[in-house]
Order: sequence, then C-alpha cells, then structure tokens
Amino acid sequence: MDRRAFLAGVAGALMVHPATAQMPVRQWQTLSLAESGFRPDANERIEKAFAAGELKGLHGLVVLRHGKIAMEHYFAGADEIWGDSRGIVAFNADELHDLRSVSKSIVGLLYGIALAEGLVPKPDAPLIALFPDYPDLAADPSRQRLRIEHVLTMTMGLAWDESLPYSDPRNSEIAMEHASDRYRFILDRPIVRPPGEVWTYSGGATALLGHLIARGAGQRLGLFASSRLFAPLGIDRFTWTSGTNGEEAAASGLRLRPRDLAAIGQLVLDKGRHDGRRIVPADWLEQGLTPHTRLPDGLGYGYQWYLGRDRSGAPWYGAFGNGGQRLVVAPRHQLVIAMVAGNYNVPDSWKMPVRLTSEFVFGALAQ
Repeated sequence: MDRRAFLAGVAGALMVHPATAQMPVRQWQTLSLAESGFRPDANERIEKAFAAGELKGLHGLVVLRHGKIAMEHYFAGADEIWGDSRGIVAFNADELHDLRSVSKSIVGLLYGIALAEGLVPKPDAPLIALFPDYPDLAADPSRQRLRIEHVLTMTMGLAWDESLPYSDPRNSEIAMEHASDRYRFILDRPIVRPPGEVWTYSGGATALLGHLIARGAGQRLGLFASSRLFAPLGIDRFTWTSGTNGEEAAASGLRLRPRDLAAIGQLVLDKGRHDGRRIVPADWLEQGLTPHTRLPDGLGYGYQWYLGRDRSGAPWYGAFGNGGQRLVVAPRHQLVIAMVAGNYNVPDSWKMPVRLTSEFVFGALAQ
C-alpha cells in the first residue's frame, strides 16, 4: 500500500489554497540564450536528450539567469499526487506538481519568517518544553538537551529511518502518519546519538517545524505560507496535501508550478528580497545557508537546505525531493534551476537531475 492509499477518505487531504493577499501575479521576463550566456544549442540538446530517453521522467524545467527565464521546457509523463496516480499528464507552465521533500526547504524559509514576527522560538530554545502535553518526555534529561536548531539541521539524535520504501509501514514517515499522535511519535523515538552529533534525514523534524509555525501563527501552515511567502512573490495558486491528522504534510506535501518554485529560488538568490520588499530575513538566510553539519556524501546541511560547492569552489544551495524534484541556486552564476519529475521511489532517481543540472545547464554556459 502506498503512502497515499492509507490517506484515502481523509477529509481535506488536499488543501487547495488561493493567494490570501491581494498581490499581482508575477510577470516573467525572458532572455534569449545569447543574452543569458548559454550556448545557442542549449534548448535543442535538452529536447533531443529527452526524446532519446536520456532524461527519463523529466516533467518540467525552468532556468533563470539574472532573474529572467533563460530556458523553459515541459514534457508529458506519468505522474502522481503523494502516491495517487494521475496517469499521463501533458505538463505546461500552469500545471501544479508535487515537490515532495523540496517542501522541507520551503518550510525552513517559513520558520525564519515566523521567527522575525516573534511567532516561533529561536534556534537555541529547548524543544521538549514546547510540548507540555508530554510531561514524561520532558522529564527525560537526555531529551532536555534537544534544541530547535537540532530540528532545523536534522541532528536530533533520535532513531529515524526513511531508507525503507514509502510503501513499508516500518518507514518512519509512514509510521508517523499511522500514529495517533504524530508529535509524540517523533519526540518519543529512541535516543541513538547525542543531539547535534550526526545528521539523520527526518521528515519528522520538518513536521515539528510546520506544527510550531502553524501553532505560533494561529492558522494553518498553508495559509501562513500564502500570506507571507507565496502571495508577496506573485504566486497565486498552490496546494498542500494534508496528512492523517488533517494538518499539512510539512515534509512533503507542497505542490507548485515550476515557475513559482523558481521564484522561491530567485528570492534566496536575492537574499530574501523581492520587488523592493523584504520577505525572508537576511540574517536567517545567512544562518540557514551556512553548513551546520555534514552529510555522508560530503554535502553540507543548513536549516533544511543542502549546501555544496562547484568545481571553482563557489557555493550553491539546494532543495531535493523524491522523484527528481530539485531547486538549485548558484549565486556565482546568478542562476536558478527548478525542475520537476516523476521518477518517484526509483532508487537512482537522483542521477537524472544531477546530469540535467551539470551537463545540460551548467555545461551549456558559454565559456
């Protein structure tokens, strides 16, 4: 049974949100390949590679250079919403797409926005004290060491395993969905390492962040995201799939159009400002895009964002999701890459986005 199957029948499983603030829809400018500094055959190479099966599963690609659209492609392919098949979809610029765990990085931005408004605790705040309904957990000295920063950086030191298929009830995220109280489930996991010591991929960590944002704001996470982040960027439509408890699935449920995902990447590139307005605090981005821990593959990890360096040593920031969803921000090149794909639960689904990014985007920049 897939992740969506056990959600069947849950009221409001897919929350459809229009923008809650009266902001104009974003109007995009475009650049020619020559103006944007790409090789003249860059678009043709992508189209030919897809036709040859070399970019299998790719649904959409938007590349921004200096804040304008340099490349944009859409393809038809099999798709789903959180495990529920949609059949073959002919994608276009107006089609929403699952972002899966790219949602986590966007929640990281939302936490910074909420913090600036005084709605959520600072990173150094004790975690367990924020859940007074669990006095037994609060009495555990080992759990008293947990801080919000450990949640933001996925270094909580609690047992969590999402390496199993999402059809397996032993997968920690699926077990969280089945739990009668997801927040107790997360916080009650066995302690396997001291907090802050080791990075462990955890949708439970992001679920905690989403809950704290919604609780502090006094409204649903999707409504907060709409008024504080999406509408100010001119994003007028999105959906956010809810879990079994009726709250938005913070770790994986967000659906956006590729252009709107690119707009969030551009906001990060522009250090939290858009159209003269401060949306994400600059100091939060500086903290969140600084490596706080290291992954086994050598990448850094900040506040729900992956951090790396290109061959020249220049930094890039990334948000990754199951199936080939990607948002890559490269400040040195003034480049944003947003892609969506349908290779869900495929073990090597990372290979296509990496090749597309390195060979067909960065590799197409004129030297």
